[in-house]
This record gives sequence, structure tokens and C-alpha cells, in this order.
Amino acid sequence: MRIRKNPSSLPAEEIQLITGASDALAHPLRVELFRYIYTENLARRSVCNKDLVAEFGYSQSTISQHMRKLLVSGLVEARNKETYAYYFVNLGVLGKYLDSVRKLNTPLP
Repeated sequence: MRIRKNPSSLPAEEIQLITGASDALAHPLRVELFRYIYTENLARRSVCNKDLVAEFGYSQSTISQHMRKLLVSGLVEARNKETYAYYFVNLGVLGKYLDSVRKLNTPLP
């Protein structure tokens, strides 16, 4: 699909952010993974893949596939420590995503 340029439309980077993050959150398990990581981060607890496997009961490979989508979108970032990758919600990207989505509710002139 081709988007025609409109000076009053959202900037291309905001459109990319909305589509990428929305795609990452388009699966119920990814929404739950994101929410769990966010909640654990707020409580100042680290989350790694084995924690997600234990919490949700899916195989490690299934969790990894879904986490890859969240990582590519930028909503979640991973930090390596020893042999584990720990997941953290990227609050900057989340904030930009929410701001961009709010702009969708603004009527065009």
C-alpha cells in the first residue's frame, strides 16, 4: 500500500513506530509478556527468558520467538549479564508510541 504525502499527516517515523509496535502487540501472548515485564520492572525485578517460561508455561523457543518481535519493535530491550539476557521495557519508545497513537484521534484539517 502506498501512502500519499500529506503535509498534515503524521511524520513517517511516527507511522513506522505505530505500525512496528502495534504489530509487536498484535498477539495476546506478546501483550501478556510485555505487561508482565513492565510490572516486574516497576517492582525493580529483573526478567529473563527462564522466568517467562516458568510464568507462562510455554516452551523456551515459543517465548523466544515472541520476545524477538517485542525486541525488534523497540518496546523491549535486552541486557546481557553473564549467560542470561534480561528484559526491560523501553519507556522512551513506549511513551513515543502512546503519543503517536493519541495523534490518530486528532482530526485532519
